[in-house]
Amino acid sequence: MPVSGDPVVIAGMALEAPGGIDTLDAYWAMLAEEREVLGPFPTDRGWAVRDLLDGSRREGFKRIHDRGGFLAGAAHFDPEFFGISPREAVAIDPQQRVALRVAWRALENAGINPDTLAGREVGCYVGASYLGYGGDLAEFTAYSGHLLTGTTLGAISGRIAYVLGLGGPALTIDASCTGGLAALHVAVSALRAGDCDVALTGGVCVLGSPGYFVEFSSQHALSDDGHCRPYSAHASGTVWAEGAAMFVLTRRSVAQREGYPVLAEILASGVNSDGRTKGMTAPSGDAQARLFRRTLDLAGVRPDQIGMIEGHGTGTRLGDRTELHSLATTYGATRPGSGGVLGSVKSNIGHAQAAAGPLGLAKVLVAAEHAAIPRSLHTDQPSREIDWETQGLTLATKLTRWPAVDGRRLAAVSAFGMSGANAHAIVAVPDGGTS
Repeated sequence: MPVSGDPVVIAGMALEAPGGIDTLDAYWAMLAEEREVLGPFPTDRGWAVRDLLDGSRREGFKRIHDRGGFLAGAAHFDPEFFGISPREAVAIDPQQRVALRVAWRALENAGINPDTLAGREVGCYVGASYLGYGGDLAEFTAYSGHLLTGTTLGAISGRIAYVLGLGGPALTIDASCTGGLAALHVAVSALRAGDCDVALTGGVCVLGSPGYFVEFSSQHALSDDGHCRPYSAHASGTVWAEGAAMFVLTRRSVAQREGYPVLAEILASGVNSDGRTKGMTAPSGDAQARLFRRTLDLAGVRPDQIGMIEGHGTGTRLGDRTELHSLATTYGATRPGSGGVLGSVKSNIGHAQAAAGPLGLAKVLVAAEHAAIPRSLHTDQPSREIDWETQGLTLATKLTRWPAVDGRRLAAVSAFGMSGANAHAIVAVPDGGTS
């Protein structure tokens, strides 16, 4: 039954990011200390790294640098803890393993014992894409029989629901790089529709192969120097990364009844599509601006009330140019020279695809907790695509104090995908972190 007048709130969260980061404190330390946590390609995954790097030097490709945002613990897993046999664990896409691990910790951080959820109408909505893990299903191997459930995309959310015994909807949403924030939107909609009282949602990305680097090398969309430079005059392309972030959502009345913390309220969220553009992967500034305005209207707030904007910011010339214009049109025009402070965590960790939006949301929440907006790296020379002074946005070039207004801090988070999907969310974080 639909539920009205009962806001959707975030009660817990957890994450894993490059640089060995697996706690919120470590995540904030990385942001506040202005660290970039990119590193060389992993050597424990069976990838032919030297052939990859040398192959990108051929005609028609852009050089692949030995840099990315890789999870240090992607190959680590305790199958016995989750009731999984060691042989099956090898056949399971690391995205399932990481999502399961982060979901468990998010529940614990919300004060929920995961073992108490079996049989309850708890939903699970995870953004992810198939990234090449596992062998050919037609081959006869020691792992045959486990590869189907181990590598099927839908099993990422299904694995969490199975292990925890969740009785609500369990969906994996593939909207390319928009997946995680789109999953959050679906989870919020489900809670408002009364489909569930509690929902796990977020995104995960663990590369099963280095294929995305090859594809973007062919498209000449990789960074010139192995650094991701969102909104910079020197932005030349993106750097692929991995990561995961998971949130526990519920309605405020449920949080109050059960004694869950309230980290933030999701005022509004939305998704739309670019439709027909100049190319399948070319973004649409008009579609982005329409989504921004609609989400603001649903949230019931003005653009000038948004203190922090965590943009998509891939560091590609076309993507950044399009996004900057749509952001300036929506968020900057009302107060030239003093608009919301814009940045992107991709400058620290690279582009974690379906997990990018959730990791951006996690950045917003830890920034609000510390009442400061961290610097977005590589911003010594901001993009010349907009006039920052007259178009009202402020680039996060330093750690900036973030005061509360009327007892809360408002922020916007964006994600855009190669599929043409756009997602946007507006959150309110209570001053003091919980309420």
